[in-house]
Amino acid sequence: MGPQRINDILWRVAGADMTNPRDSAVYLLDFGEPVLIDCGSGHGFDRTVDNIEKTGLDPGGVKTLIMTHCHADHIGAAPLLRSRFGTKLVIHEKDAEIVERGDMRLTASFCFDVDFKPLTVDRKLTGETGTLSFGTYDLRWIHTPGHTPGSISLFMDMGGERILFAQDIGAPLLTEFDCDPPAWLESIQKLFALEADIVCDGHSGAYGPKDVVRQYLEYCLASQYRQGYITAD
Repeated sequence: MGPQRINDILWRVAGADMTNPRDSAVYLLDFGEPVLIDCGSGHGFDRTVDNIEKTGLDPGGVKTLIMTHCHADHIGAAPLLRSRFGTKLVIHEKDAEIVERGDMRLTASFCFDVDFKPLTVDRKLTGETGTLSFGTYDLRWIHTPGHTPGSISLFMDMGGERILFAQDIGAPLLTEFDCDPPAWLESIQKLFALEADIVCDGHSGAYGPKDVVRQYLEYCLASQYRQGYITAD
């Protein structure tokens, strides 16, 4: 399956249905230079590179990888990007600690058959919010912990629409990975407040318009209650 075009500068170039069952969704932005949001497990790396080429962009030009959180299905290919293309790795400082010590449990590497080794991060995001600028484009990020300590969500405004990269906001809050349900509950409220027109999910692709995005977030919230990860009290 080839890349999925979402708008003029945005594609999905990897995912379980596209590159390998163990890959997260990977989003490619054309900011005058190609920028990746997450990179998959590594198992589908060659297909991901092929899909980047099919968009008309040069994979060798991918000099920035923004990692939304530390789980291996989202970051396992990071060493391959660095070694092949010299890509710089960006992640929140709270997940950078996990990545840099090569924590097999908290990266969930054993779940995705990834032999994750300690990995140095080039840029550690600090605090609760910030902006990553690429030429004339601003990609804003907010700290949305709960799934992991350093999970971030990203958003940008383009052509009158707000695009949100929520990635694993809907994932179960498993105790095996030290998930933090109260922190997650605060994080999803931040995402509701953004009132995005398009949401790019970490596994199932992109949804819109605004009312569908809200329904998606409401579904994620209801699912956590239904599974008992969040309780009414």
